[in-house]
Amino acid sequence: MSAAMETAHAAQDTMGTHPHAAGHPAGAGHPHAHMGGHPGGHPHGMGHPGGHPAGMPKGHPKGVAGGGVKIISWNTTNACNMYCAHCYRDAGCRADEELSTEEGKKLLREIAKAGFRIMIFSGGEPLTRPDILELVSYARGLGLIPVFGTNGTLIDLPMAKALKEAGACGMGISLDSLDKNKHDTFRSFPGGWDGAVRGMMNCREAGLPFQIHTTVMDWNAHELEAMTDFAVEIGAKAHHFFFLVPTGRAETIEEESLRAEAYEDVLSRIMRKQQTVDIELKPTCAPQFLRIADQLGVDTRFSRGCLAGLTYCIISPRGKVQPCAYLNRELGDVRETPFDEIWAKNEVFRELRTLDYGGGCGSCSYKKSCGGCRARAAYYHDGDFMAEEPWCLYHGRRGEA
Repeated sequence: MSAAMETAHAAQDTMGTHPHAAGHPAGAGHPHAHMGGHPGGHPHGMGHPGGHPAGMPKGHPKGVAGGGVKIISWNTTNACNMYCAHCYRDAGCRADEELSTEEGKKLLREIAKAGFRIMIFSGGEPLTRPDILELVSYARGLGLIPVFGTNGTLIDLPMAKALKEAGACGMGISLDSLDKNKHDTFRSFPGGWDGAVRGMMNCREAGLPFQIHTTVMDWNAHELEAMTDFAVEIGAKAHHFFFLVPTGRAETIEEESLRAEAYEDVLSRIMRKQQTVDIELKPTCAPQFLRIADQLGVDTRFSRGCLAGLTYCIISPRGKVQPCAYLNRELGDVRETPFDEIWAKNEVFRELRTLDYGGGCGSCSYKKSCGGCRARAAYYHDGDFMAEEPWCLYHGRRGEA
């Protein structure tokens, strides 16, 4: 998931007038998404900058910790019916000692206490968890906005209706190619493409907003605009693009990810495509999109790229807290310390909130809006999550690790 983070971004507006999401109750905040296969999908706004419900802030904080609507992704289980090559969670079988229903409810109370609003249920595949509807209903009762990151194959029509009834506000569904064979091979699941599309159609019939999440690789980068056209045709509220950060099983396919020049080109193409469609297009784990949007004169409701530790974090199936799905640092265990205390006091979170970055990121004029990908910085700089982000060509940088 950061697929989940994005569904969140989406959900925030459906209940308002924002086509981008699954909705916000009046006065709710704004989400990201990381949600399914991909981290669930900061599912991460299902729509385009439109109106926001009364009292809802627009965009994300300009580098200031604590500002903006907080988004959290809980990998509710490691179990999954797929075996995706890029999975950051290395999902497949259910993990030992996953949080129980009651532990999950305690966690949800602590998440609400910490001031989070967008609650991304991710995995693994969250719909394999037997108590998922109970957890969604409980989260909604706490005033949280439940959204999902999912591969979509388990969303039959009864499940879509049950999710909506329980209080789910939006679904981020993974689709990585218009070529069924490429999608199914990438996810090691024959019939996965058809299942994902059926899930989208069932959401549409049930009146449950959904968006599409696409993991960008060298072999599918050429078809992104066509996939956006497909998203529009099928009724998605948004199309979010996830860029690889080597972690989990994705470390083994790092060579298939884009490099700086191709990365810059793809982000520019996505921002240009945004000018031609009414649904929201959002790159994830690619914070430079805000700098590129500014340079191209493309208006976006987002004001912050990398959210890790500022307004976003992730919790593993066993209750371990990380800054984001791709930054593999365990900052606490919710079984030992209440989540709200970890969020407020952990030193890594505090350091991320200083924005005191090294190298080009530290001196960049877009530091507060972009921030560079902290997970990618850590991967290519021996764990230094405050180092310069390597995939950037701004100010003549070569974009090399």
